[in-house]
Amino acid sequence: MPEQWNHKIFNVDKQGFEALSLEIFRYQYGANPVYKNYVDALAVNPASVGEIEQIPFLPIRFFKSHAVMSGDFEPEAVFESSGTTTTVNSRHYINDASLYKESFTRGFELFYGVAKELCIIGLLPSYLERSSSSLVYMVNELVEQSNHPQSGFYLNEHEKLAAALQQLESQRQPTLLIGVTFALLDLAEKFSMPLRYITLMETGGMKGKRKEMIRAEVHDVLKHAFHVPVIHSEYGMTELLSQAYSKGNGIFNNPPWMKVLMRDEEDPLYVRNCPGDKHITGAINVIDLVNIHSCSFIATDDAGRLFADGSFEVLGRLDNSDLRGCSLLTL
Repeated sequence: MPEQWNHKIFNVDKQGFEALSLEIFRYQYGANPVYKNYVDALAVNPASVGEIEQIPFLPIRFFKSHAVMSGDFEPEAVFESSGTTTTVNSRHYINDASLYKESFTRGFELFYGVAKELCIIGLLPSYLERSSSSLVYMVNELVEQSNHPQSGFYLNEHEKLAAALQQLESQRQPTLLIGVTFALLDLAEKFSMPLRYITLMETGGMKGKRKEMIRAEVHDVLKHAFHVPVIHSEYGMTELLSQAYSKGNGIFNNPPWMKVLMRDEEDPLYVRNCPGDKHITGAINVIDLVNIHSCSFIATDDAGRLFADGSFEVLGRLDNSDLRGCSLLTL
């Protein structure tokens, strides 16, 4: 993909999103053999695709069975999903890691400002045990951008983390604590404390450490333990190079280069945007323009609700789909 398209992706607006999506669709149809074979199998003529709802969305499970690559390149990195010994993990082959850095840095700044003004703490024990986690890659880079002396990762050091949080509170230091769900619940059980200057963000996932809980239950536990009005959330996955964020109530918003649509669970080729002032439910399809070197059109295994302003809610996992390591049941 020509490097000048990076500028197009990160400067796209609502008016230009559809045209750029169609341009990338045609590029990936020609450059990605896996995607081309899938589109051809559906008997879709790319020349007849004139709106984003008509673009075929690649089922996310293809990242488990195929090398989903647009263009011929030697991967600079390979991100791998978490899983169990009985599951096959997804692999995302990264042509240019700097593109991923630009995506999550710009996306983070849109919602939370520049990282250097925050202390950023990662509580991601299960992810830290894997060197191929895209989430750890992202948080590690944000920690480095933060440059705060107490920014960093904690494995299972709850007492040390609690002491650090208390010190940050006493200093009135704006802080982001991003953690996998089971680890945040463990911390809440052992060290309940009021947090006025610390934003709690869950990434979802019990990793087999605890029984699955609905998102509202998790948030209620954390809000009560830490005396905070809302819990923030991140929606991301190995197969995407962009993230959506929720600042409360489980309602997510995208950066401009990412868009969520809904597909019918009974007819997966029927894809809809949200009309008027209503909301629609279905299975979540994601357009991530930053996936320029893989596939920008992904049919996820998540069920959701889409609102007219483009925000969305994750309602749980579809039936018969693998329980992804970063998932959080909400039904």
